[in-house]
Amino acid sequence: MRYLQKQIQLDLAKKMVFLGGPRQVGKTTVGLQLLHKTRGSELPGREHAAYLNWDVPASRDQILRGEFPGDQKLIVLDEIHKFSRWRNLLKGFFDQYQGKKSFLVSGSARLDYYNRGGDSLQGRYHYLRLHPLSLRELSGQGVPSSGVVKDLLEFGGFPEPFFGKDKVEWRRWQRERADRVVQEDLRDLERVQDVALIRLLVDALPERVGSPLSVNKLALALEVSHPTLKRYLEILENLYVAYRISPFGGPKIRAVKKEQKLYLWDWSTVEDEGARFENLMASQLLKYCHFREDTEGYRMELRYLRDTDGREVDFVVLQDRKPVFAVECKAGDRQLSSHIRYFRERTRIPRFYQVHLGQKDYGDPETGGRVLPFERFCEELELP
Repeated sequence: MRYLQKQIQLDLAKKMVFLGGPRQVGKTTVGLQLLHKTRGSELPGREHAAYLNWDVPASRDQILRGEFPGDQKLIVLDEIHKFSRWRNLLKGFFDQYQGKKSFLVSGSARLDYYNRGGDSLQGRYHYLRLHPLSLRELSGQGVPSSGVVKDLLEFGGFPEPFFGKDKVEWRRWQRERADRVVQEDLRDLERVQDVALIRLLVDALPERVGSPLSVNKLALALEVSHPTLKRYLEILENLYVAYRISPFGGPKIRAVKKEQKLYLWDWSTVEDEGARFENLMASQLLKYCHFREDTEGYRMELRYLRDTDGREVDFVVLQDRKPVFAVECKAGDRQLSSHIRYFRERTRIPRFYQVHLGQKDYGDPETGGRVLPFERFCEELELP
């Protein structure tokens, strides 16, 4: 059972639930598990009368006619956001069946972004974002802790390659998934003439993970204009391929203001080991932020610290615009970074952590800085 399923069930009792997340992260499995659970079985088959996928012509006709199984209280609608008037259609379903049927709407794109006009669904749904597997989620599923971090770094957090643990199949899965995102999702949702160029952009992103992203340099490398590349990056963010985080800071630290750092939803494609671990941490913290935002209503942000002299701490987590803690990533056991000491004296960030893949554990996050292993950090902060 995935970490969001209990929250989905609670929210379905009141409203529709929109479940977003990357392609093949497990949204369909979650929907099928919930459907089969109503029948007393935890084992999801790939077919169910109440599971309707917009990409399947027969299901598409059934959705447009509003013909849902009479004996099913829960209806799962997958990829319906590819229909231009999907929000009006859902509003009608919700108003017609309120109190009689619940609707789980899933899609491999930002359902909060693809609002193509029509009547508002405000007040009729909760939006939840499903992330790849993480350390504590796997331990909650009974997966032995030995070697989990190594497997997450090598195969990523998408269920199929992670549980398969086969490098050849992982490479095939990577290629096929990237092709489907570009060839299917992109064509269905965006008007892009040069699809091949977006595929080149996808291939160019892993080596830029963790460093301030220069849109100008990337545009020159791909021989496109700055506005074109900026739009393409936004499209990949909306399709849950990549995400960017902005700098945090004030005049006391002469913080950089515009340079964003880029990370991937599938960190396993990053070749550099240090950058891959940093991406894993970024994804873990983003999962934490999205979980608290989606389930508790806080305004959460993931940022980073960097000044004009190049001093940097990798991440800062904000809650309701106030910094909660900062995290520096190190692949191996190292002494506390001098950058943590520098920023601690000049910011109001209450806690600093230096997280690594080794064994050392010492210090205090509130008085000087805490150095600790990744596993212990995730456990102590109760990251999802």
